[in-house]
Amino acid sequence: MAVPVEEAIAALSTFSLEDEQPEVQGPGVWVSTERGATESPIEYCDVAAYRLSLSEDTKALNQLNSLTQEGKEMASVLYTYRSCVKALPQLPDSMKQSQADLYLETYQVLDLEMSRLREIQRWQASASSKLAADMQRFSRPERRINGPTISHLWSMLKLFDVLVQLDHLKNAKASIPNDFSWYKRTFTQVSGQWQDTDSMREELDDLQKLSVLMMNMGTGSIRQLKGSIKKEIVEDILQVLIVFVVESLELDFALLFPERHILLRVLPVLVVLVTSSEKDSESLYKRVKINRLINLFKRHYLIVNHIGAIRAEHDDFTIRFASAMNQLLLLKSTDGSDVDWSKEVKGNMYDMVVEGFQLLSRWTARIWEQCAWKFSRPCKDASPSFSDYEKVVRYNYSAEERKALVELVSYIKSVGSMMQRCDTLVADALWETIHAEVQDFVQNTLASMLRTTFRKKKDLSRILSDMRTLSADWMANTNKSESELQSSQHGGEESKANIFYPRAVAPTTAQVHCLQFLIYEVVSGGNLRRPGGLFGNSGSEIPVNDLKQLETFFYKLGFFLHILDYSVTVATLTDLGFLWFREFYLESSRVIQFPIECSLPWMLVDCVLESPNSGLLESVLIPFDIYNDSAQQALVLLKQRFLYDEIEAEVDHCFDIFVSRLCEAIFMYYKSWAASELLDPTFIFASDNAEKYAVQPMRLNMLLKMTRVKLLGRMINLRSLISERINKIFRENIEFLFDRFECQDLCAIVELEKLLDVLKHSHELLSRDLSVDSFSLMLNEMQENISLVSFSSRLASQIWSEMQSDFLPSFILCNTTQRFIRSSKTIPVQKPSIPSAKPSFYCGTQDLNSAHQSFARLHSGFFGIPHMFSIVRLLGSRSLPWLIRALLDHISNKV
Repeated sequence: MAVPVEEAIAALSTFSLEDEQPEVQGPGVWVSTERGATESPIEYCDVAAYRLSLSEDTKALNQLNSLTQEGKEMASVLYTYRSCVKALPQLPDSMKQSQADLYLETYQVLDLEMSRLREIQRWQASASSKLAADMQRFSRPERRINGPTISHLWSMLKLFDVLVQLDHLKNAKASIPNDFSWYKRTFTQVSGQWQDTDSMREELDDLQKLSVLMMNMGTGSIRQLKGSIKKEIVEDILQVLIVFVVESLELDFALLFPERHILLRVLPVLVVLVTSSEKDSESLYKRVKINRLINLFKRHYLIVNHIGAIRAEHDDFTIRFASAMNQLLLLKSTDGSDVDWSKEVKGNMYDMVVEGFQLLSRWTARIWEQCAWKFSRPCKDASPSFSDYEKVVRYNYSAEERKALVELVSYIKSVGSMMQRCDTLVADALWETIHAEVQDFVQNTLASMLRTTFRKKKDLSRILSDMRTLSADWMANTNKSESELQSSQHGGEESKANIFYPRAVAPTTAQVHCLQFLIYEVVSGGNLRRPGGLFGNSGSEIPVNDLKQLETFFYKLGFFLHILDYSVTVATLTDLGFLWFREFYLESSRVIQFPIECSLPWMLVDCVLESPNSGLLESVLIPFDIYNDSAQQALVLLKQRFLYDEIEAEVDHCFDIFVSRLCEAIFMYYKSWAASELLDPTFIFASDNAEKYAVQPMRLNMLLKMTRVKLLGRMINLRSLISERINKIFRENIEFLFDRFECQDLCAIVELEKLLDVLKHSHELLSRDLSVDSFSLMLNEMQENISLVSFSSRLASQIWSEMQSDFLPSFILCNTTQRFIRSSKTIPVQKPSIPSAKPSFYCGTQDLNSAHQSFARLHSGFFGIPHMFSIVRLLGSRSLPWLIRALLDHISNKV
């Protein structure tokens, strides 16, 4: 059903802020050093209460998750590691006697850094042995039937992914082996001074272990893992992991893009581990055809090729989400609403949230993948003198690609902001819908299966009964008596579907984990080795319809946790901080920092400011959200203050430039608008191309209302900054016009008046949208005519000076034309050169400047009535008597 636009607008207006602050930024990020909004721990503390023989698996899960979290911290240490050797002092020849002290202090500094590598080495060994132990445990005969749970597979893959990332990081950071070489050298120099031989022996052991770590840079974790597991396990469990990864990617089992990227990263490494021999390759490719693997990596990475479809998705989703919110608000305001209508509205809201998460995940993944594509394919046409980072970022994006990237970033931030603002409004609806989904499945769907499919299968019936026991909310059942509820709990006969009270009670992480485990026990006996994949039905006696119902609910369970963790999911899907980081290229380029022209967020801001598309200007603040995201990552995820300081310094510099250029664009627009309106209509009518004198409207109202710009945890009043800068530009423009007039003769007074009229009219137009100083006040300030007892002014003094030194001695009256013209017998007074300025200080655009200058040239060769009227209007009643008195006195003296 089509949604009326007015209805959508009404729903969207519900989220407007109290002071009509326009929303042109993404979800607010308050930079903090505490646990971030993108971090949500997974716990299985209540699994033991369900008595499902999952205690061993749960313990292993917690260990894997703990190791994964530690590994991410290790990866942060490696990624942000910067060479200490570069900062070490070099002693001059005159201080060679202090060399021993320098070695000792150098050793102490480097030993602190090497201690981090020791921790990484210990963690790497622990993680590899843990993965190998889990694989061996699942290969034992008693576990051949009941393999690892789905949650366990995911945890193993996440830990494996961290190992892979650590290996790549160690391989890419050249500063680590360089510092280690210095560490060994200083150790040799310092160890001779030690008296404690036990300490020295312990240090030597650590040093040797670190040497092995350095030798295995880039392959240590994977090599250690491969050496820890037996060959038959490689053929067995690793193949199970590969099949799981392939099917999860093909079935879109991963709702969030980070999960999908984990699968894409580990898949090639798993394949390499399995296919170490030709026989192993044949065994794998019998289960997974190689074309399936190839097709998973076939993509069109450039966003510019998809932006049209993305734009349509955004517009369609925004309208439908607003309509769903409108219906939900209407439901909340209605007492005693119909149960079916309430369920439909809340179910529709749940579907919209899932769709929104999927859209955000898909869009953010496109940005990640395009960046990876660009990094792997540097610009080939760039000069060899450019750094590697310039080749992959600054010169690797065309104007169209930058515009498409800005547009997509704005879509991600706007949809994320829209969903984040309604967090509390949709929470009850989401929880009630999830509760209803779970209860409908366990009380209705499973009851039907128990009566039909699994009636004579005692083992499977027991599993289904366990599912009902651990998650059924019998108190919410509205159409059963107490005796009927007791029989229902034991799988008794049921004649009709149950109806439930709307209860905002969601399942726990442990319940979701157990339900997925039990569903897979029913489908495949927990044996992932069985052909047919996750729900392939190969060898299964379950009917296709029942299998489909189990599969659908199985995948919904995976979505439930992300939906319940609503704020964290939105924050994860809208986090674009990765677009700023460039640690690898800083190290390879051997520079302290790159100029802001190389920074991708600033490139996007610059793209908006330079774009002829005025509609894109509303997105100019969106790229600054990338700085907010990167600052949050620097403090919360990477835990490095120096990175935050670098981000803050760049943001301060970029924002100053941004405000300056934005104000120039605003001033030029209003100046052009005023010049266009003051242009003579007859001139426009007579012109062959009148369109070039028209000014296309720009949507500046949103930016001019911005009083709260979120930037690194601060609120910046952009409107106030623009007002201050615009006031300064107006004064500079008046100053320039007076300077220009003072470099010409008195005949330029008409041009001065016209330019001041244009400036005054632009001030009138701008004053409708922005608070700026009075034009007369600024004009008097620049004329130095503020004092109440001063009747002269800068302009009056200049006019009097011109009349005294040039006009009266050099001009003669032509009776025919009644104009004063310069006499051919006089020598012109030497004037300084006319100052140059930007087009905005004249009439805005080059075309409008040319049009107004053509009028000015008509009055430049003589002095007559138009000039006198201009003088009278410009000086006004305050300075004009002073000028007349000075002229009369001068003529009297001459006579």
